[in-house]
Amino acid sequence: MPPEILTLIDHPLSLIAVLFVGALAGMMVEQFVSKQRREAWKRKNEWRWKNKGKVKAGPWTPKPDAAPAKVPDAADQLRTVMKADFKAQPLLNKSETRLFKALDKMVIEMRPGWQVMAQVSLGEILKCEDKDAYLCINSKRVDLLIVDGDCKPIHAIEYQGRGHFKGAHHTAARDAVKKEALRRAGIGYVEVVAGDTPAELRRVVERLVRQ
Repeated sequence: MPPEILTLIDHPLSLIAVLFVGALAGMMVEQFVSKQRREAWKRKNEWRWKNKGKVKAGPWTPKPDAAPAKVPDAADQLRTVMKADFKAQPLLNKSETRLFKALDKMVIEMRPGWQVMAQVSLGEILKCEDKDAYLCINSKRVDLLIVDGDCKPIHAIEYQGRGHFKGAHHTAARDAVKKEALRRAGIGYVEVVAGDTPAELRRVVERLVRQ
């Protein structure tokens, strides 16, 4: 056995000191190696942390649900309205106004208690249990509507002015929806063309009040 070992054995305190120093050195080496490994792992995965949440979704990545659009409540609507400028405008244009006055006068003469209303929403005079069908007509209007003494809708009158046939395909499809909904509700539908004479209008009204 080497003399150095024999000397340490003969002096137990020296042996303990050597063992302690050796253990301490081993711990320091282990900590140093672990630190180096952690630093290497951080460098390797650094891009993941920097791009967290920015990685483009691929076909295999579940897409997050889109945030639902906020529905404006009364307070939101009021704030929007308070920032806007409003101006009154005529309910009918000049030719529609002339037709309205003429038809209203004829209807009242022929059927006292009946009258003509203008720009009536179909959503106000029709109801339907089918929500989808109701939404198809809710925002549509008829130019004129004849109602009886109880305000029950009797006949709808559509005025085909000179500009009515611009975009004729779209207009015809829209009118067909209104006409079919009114027919199913038992409400008459008639079209009046621009240029009809008072005598022609009177014949139309006579036919309607007889029905």
